[in-house]
Amino acid sequence: MSASGYTASYMAQQSEPRFVAETEADPHLLEALSIAIVGYGNLGRSLALNLRDSGAGPLTVGEVPGPAWEQAAADGFPVSPTPAAAAADVVFLLVPDESAPGVYQAEIAPSLRSGATLVLASGFNLAFGQLHPAQDLDVLLIAPRMLGPAVRELYQEGLGFPSFVSVEQDSSGRAWATLCALAKAIGALKASALVVSAAQEAQLDLFVEQTVGPDLADAILTAFQVGVEAGLPPEALVMELYMSGEMARTFGAMAELGFFQQVKLHGFAAAFGGMARFIALDRESRQRSYRETLADIANGTFARALLAERDAGYPSLALLKEMLDTDNQISRTERLIRSSMRLPHVGKGRRDGAHRQAKSP
Repeated sequence: MSASGYTASYMAQQSEPRFVAETEADPHLLEALSIAIVGYGNLGRSLALNLRDSGAGPLTVGEVPGPAWEQAAADGFPVSPTPAAAAADVVFLLVPDESAPGVYQAEIAPSLRSGATLVLASGFNLAFGQLHPAQDLDVLLIAPRMLGPAVRELYQEGLGFPSFVSVEQDSSGRAWATLCALAKAIGALKASALVVSAAQEAQLDLFVEQTVGPDLADAILTAFQVGVEAGLPPEALVMELYMSGEMARTFGAMAELGFFQQVKLHGFAAAFGGMARFIALDRESRQRSYRETLADIANGTFARALLAERDAGYPSLALLKEMLDTDNQISRTERLIRSSMRLPHVGKGRRDGAHRQAKSP
């Protein structure tokens, strides 16, 4: 059965959200399976270390010579070129979305054995038809909703982390058992995992990145600009906006208490002012914009644009680097605060790092 066909059939059977618990996993299933991690970046390293600590079968890393190869070797893993590593029973493909189809077609597919399991941490290439696994493979999605380094840190703390998971293709009839065993071994089932198809995962990921992300960035930069123009101290603005950590704690309270319930942690002036300004917002305009964004994602418009960017040699990369690296007032203000204050959350590196998959070429 094709990936999309299996997913449609499987998801159609679900009338309620499907959460996966540790009790569903056979802890011994992975002992006899060889596992390859292709792509030893932030997430690849964390997953490899977690799998090893959980007693999973022999592990190999597939990489190209360079810093990632050296890091994997320093961590005690056998490292080999990707085609050799891909002869394993289970292969994690953990390279950037836009690079994955080429790596898979040229270096992984020729080495995969019939009955092997391919594991993806992003649904992008399945959702938009860029990856076409052979029908004699099991295809799984295990997508941590967490920064790569935090996948390791939370495992070590025994806490686990939330993930989206799904069986996208079940050739062997054992794909679900393998999925549960792998999810448990990497630490995902400590927190329980939610069954979400690759197509849904891709849309969710891109939708939030392209709506809430830009809106939040614009709100912060606009507030900084307007406040400075009005004579407010830039250092105090940066502290109030995000550098004190209060905003991060507010998001944490949303996760712990609920989106609305966390408002009760703030004073009445904050709650009243927020409510009044929220009611006055032009939410209909934002909803139209978000619907258009989601439609562009769902119909493949954004995917085609991203792949065209790749094929053209990433012409936008120079502009992105210029935007991020150009000296500006807000960056200067941040440096001054770091050198002048001891903020408990700055410099710890805790749960910091790149996204679960590198997004740059």
